[in-house]
Amino acid sequence: MEKAKISGSQLFTLMILFEFGSAFILPISIEAKQDAWIAILFGMIGGLLLFLVYYQLYRYYPDLLLVEFTQKIMGKWIGCLISFLYIFYFANIASRVIRDFGDMLLTFAYPDTPLFIVNALLMLIVIYTVSKGIEVLARSSQLLFSLFYLSAISGFILIVCAGIIDFTNLQPVLEEGIWLPLKVALTQNIYFPFGETVVFLMILPYVKNMSKGIGLSAIGLTGINLMITMIINVSVLGVSLTARSQFPLLSTVESIQVADFLERLDVFFMLTAVIGGFFKISVFFYATVIGTANL
Repeated sequence: MEKAKISGSQLFTLMILFEFGSAFILPISIEAKQDAWIAILFGMIGGLLLFLVYYQLYRYYPDLLLVEFTQKIMGKWIGCLISFLYIFYFANIASRVIRDFGDMLLTFAYPDTPLFIVNALLMLIVIYTVSKGIEVLARSSQLLFSLFYLSAISGFILIVCAGIIDFTNLQPVLEEGIWLPLKVALTQNIYFPFGETVVFLMILPYVKNMSKGIGLSAIGLTGINLMITMIINVSVLGVSLTARSQFPLLSTVESIQVADFLERLDVFFMLTAVIGGFFKISVFFYATVIGTANL
């Protein structure tokens, strides 16, 4: 472990930006159709319960990382195998998120740029930040959190002002019963993005005055915002177009047209998406590096 400490507020902002990550731009839970927002609600509840499990593990081993207390619980050989699988999982998710954001940037901003170049530039920034340690990453989350939320709130206001929301697209509610959104939550949302907070077991030992309320608040706020995002996407685009769109939020933003001159704001809101993606990649990459070093 490195000798570093971060505050509870820094963990809070880091967790929120991490969880938004790619979930903010992807059509999560759309298999539940117009009840996607209900599936996200169920997934959030599952995520809260999972975090309570993670927090209890942290309470038992407050000075050990995930890859360290796994070996202490399961023994050296089995513990090392499980720790290796976690490290592989962290690296795999980081790689997948890099690809998602590379595709997004090529689709909406740099269609003639090779994917390798876009991903390489993003990865260089991630490597540089992670090399400076968890304190720098946590402080960066504090600095960019306000910009992230300011952009998100501005986008919501503009969508409302544009008059493109049609709440009839959300009807009928629970058309196929409660089982469909519950099934989607249990098979998808509880793992993505809420279950991915298991990676913070590689960070919690660095937090000063850690309390479970920090993590629960971050997950709750993220869940509510993802619900609002999906409600807006389905209300503007409809279920069919949301399901077909690779990045429905940006498609929604493309629909904004206020006073016949304020339009084509998707590039502006890509900044918000890239901030979330950067922190998600960085946290997973940090966990991969520090986990490998302590395996």
